[in-house]
Amino acid sequence: LVISCPCALVISIPLGYFGGIGNASRKGILVKGSNFLDALTQVKTVVFDKTGTLTKGEFKVSEIVTSNGFSKEEILEYAAYAETNSNHPVAKSICEAFGKDKDFTRIKEVEEIPGHGIKAVIDAKTVLAGNDKFLHKENIAHPVCNVEGTVVHVTINRIYAGYIIISDTLKDDAIEAIEKLRAKNIQTIMLTGDNQYASEAFAKKLKIDRYYYELLPGDKVKHIEDFITENKGGKVAFVGDGINDAPVIARADIGIAMGALGSDAVIETADVVLMTDSPSKVSIAIDVAAKTRNIVWQNIFFAMGVKLLFIVLGLAGIATMWEAVFGDMGVALIAVFNAIRVLKA
Repeated sequence: LVISCPCALVISIPLGYFGGIGNASRKGILVKGSNFLDALTQVKTVVFDKTGTLTKGEFKVSEIVTSNGFSKEEILEYAAYAETNSNHPVAKSICEAFGKDKDFTRIKEVEEIPGHGIKAVIDAKTVLAGNDKFLHKENIAHPVCNVEGTVVHVTINRIYAGYIIISDTLKDDAIEAIEKLRAKNIQTIMLTGDNQYASEAFAKKLKIDRYYYELLPGDKVKHIEDFITENKGGKVAFVGDGINDAPVIARADIGIAMGALGSDAVIETADVVLMTDSPSKVSIAIDVAAKTRNIVWQNIFFAMGVKLLFIVLGLAGIATMWEAVFGDMGVALIAVFNAIRVLKA
């Protein structure tokens, strides 16, 4: 009866997972439960959002190209007025580049078209500010379609005025994050709403396995569902930061959010939160999860093995009460000390 007491298992297994969660939190990784820590050990594909996740999301206007007689000042002014109410990093960068106080009485109507851009009425003129897909949707003739980088095309009264190029840079550890995951034989994928040329440039720098561009939030969910179907027996993790990523994070097997700059909706929805916004922490989280799982299984095999041995000895009349106490409390203490190793892993 004393030997068969399950103290070692009941104490050491939860303690192992608590230690793993504590170790991850020391490294700036918040895991919202032992089930998610366990799921991280089965990840076969990690899908990244681009802007704010792999890149810094610190957009700056780097170039303004004019057309049809419009000036750079006009293009920037109308684009800034159109983007005034948007929280998107690209919109904020245009407003910062404009750098002047705005007369909001000039703005009569503003309509945001997800995945395309913004339509506004400013000074009784209809202004469009958005991507190339937006211009094709509105059937507006324009001489340039393919521009390398994040670009905002501007039209005034359906006349093409030019475009604004917005520059962004990779995070310092983005390339390292992809390399670490590749070393674990984990597939890496990038999903973004950017155009093909901007996406291709970043994908080449990162040496990422696959990338998909010009995606709406709904498209990202569809892709995640396809990846889950492909990865039978493995888990798919999605890493994102914006409010548009919340549905994708909820749909993925494991949702990972950027905690510092990420939106509240994403942080609340996610299963794992990276408090420092470093994509390389994804690999560290997987390492901590693997170490935790190994130690938990060590405790299970050790406890079951020793108890089985002493039960056999007890049935044979060899084991006394002293051996029984060791088989119960001694094994439990050893399993606890072994579980504590997770904190220092």
